[in-house]
Amino acid sequence: MYAAVDLGSNSFRLHIGKHDGEAIRVLKSVREPIRLAAGLDKDGNLTPAAKQAALNCLKNFRTVLAAYKLDAVRVVATSAMRVARNSAAFLPEAEQAIGYPIEIISGEEEGRLIYMGVANAVGLPGERRLVIDIGGGSTELILGRGQEIEKVESFSVGTVKQSLSFFIGGLVDGASFEAAILSARSHFEDAAPPYHPQFWKQCYGSSGTARTIADIIIKNGLGREVNAESLELLKQRFIEFGHVSKIDMAGLKADRASTIIGGLAILIGLVRELDIPVVQPIEAGLRMGVMWDLHLRSTKRDRREQSVLTCVQRFHVDERRAHRVANDALALYGQTKPSADLYTRHLYWSALLHEMGMVVSHTGYHKHAAYMIENADLPGFTAREQRTMSCLILGHKGNLRKVVEVLGEPDFAKAIVALRLAVLFMHSRIDIDFTQIKLRYKSRIELEIRREWVAEHPTLSYWLEKEQEQWDEVGVDFSIRTS
Repeated sequence: MYAAVDLGSNSFRLHIGKHDGEAIRVLKSVREPIRLAAGLDKDGNLTPAAKQAALNCLKNFRTVLAAYKLDAVRVVATSAMRVARNSAAFLPEAEQAIGYPIEIISGEEEGRLIYMGVANAVGLPGERRLVIDIGGGSTELILGRGQEIEKVESFSVGTVKQSLSFFIGGLVDGASFEAAILSARSHFEDAAPPYHPQFWKQCYGSSGTARTIADIIIKNGLGREVNAESLELLKQRFIEFGHVSKIDMAGLKADRASTIIGGLAILIGLVRELDIPVVQPIEAGLRMGVMWDLHLRSTKRDRREQSVLTCVQRFHVDERRAHRVANDALALYGQTKPSADLYTRHLYWSALLHEMGMVVSHTGYHKHAAYMIENADLPGFTAREQRTMSCLILGHKGNLRKVVEVLGEPDFAKAIVALRLAVLFMHSRIDIDFTQIKLRYKSRIELEIRREWVAEHPTLSYWLEKEQEQWDEVGVDFSIRTS
């Protein structure tokens, strides 16, 4: 049983589902209209009121989650948390409220998860499709075929900002609508060509915005499908009401009227700019994609593995050296007896990628690799995971002062020393027999190796001496014994 929590810019949502044959069946769904994007002040910070509303909701979600026996939970935050200047400071408080780590995902990762949810709901392995998701703070366009994504982009235009910027004070008129539509089109026009209908067969609208608009159109007799004509009729009906507070239509909840007008402007902009004939709403998207991702991880089909292997190939990493270092680092890490399994996989992936920076320059390659890992679009990875890997790679070589802040976390420090020694032994051309080496790390590092290695590999004593000096600089005693 899996739980997906989506901290969106407009609403916070929770799904609890169970894999059932070829599908994931939703057992529980909760939605609270937090309007987080509307809670950003002029400096781009979440206001105290917005943060308090978010915390109250997260505490409620924690109660809901506690009622189920869950195999995995993933909490993701999207556009509003991405852009809020004080999100990093707010995150620990939010995580404490819900009781789980919160991942602020990139727009591209958001698009990947959305597409995964749609693709698994639709099936049709050979279908070429465009998926559009209009959220509170951003809009994602994803082009794919079957389960495979061909192109994904995130645009910083969402329902909340569009509503607040163009329908000021809740007033709805023709001029405001056209301005909002033109503004939306300006975000998409440069990127539009690859998303035109000749590249796909079916267009799906995966967001609550698309589903709500479709519901209003059908229930009010404005059409049988979402197309340019029915969207124009809906726009005219909204203009006739004249003000958000007066909008009263079947299929539209009162609390959604203030943002759905911005969403309608964006959808009309997309339909016009991309020449979309029909948008088919679908009850699948980010939360369903998160649950499918959790299921795939549990069945050893982790998208992150493919991302790492793609990087290895793209940046011409020496695979023999990379796999050797990765395997040796895991073996050494195991000897240090970490308290949890938190860094094992990230250590392995970091070891595989530790030399990718050589594609830029052999000088300071670890710094180049660290920068690339932290800033790359790595499908399946969160920004936090990429920072973890970046820090491991940065710390595998040279002085340790640059990572001294994270060495206070014992398991992370153990991962660092394991990776550094694995690289050191590889450079010294030592084929390690792990029955003949012992590594311990409590308050100090203790390494025991065979005496013959020092004689057989002349540079080993030099590198080990340098390693002792580096750890000594950050206040960690490193003793070496030979036997």
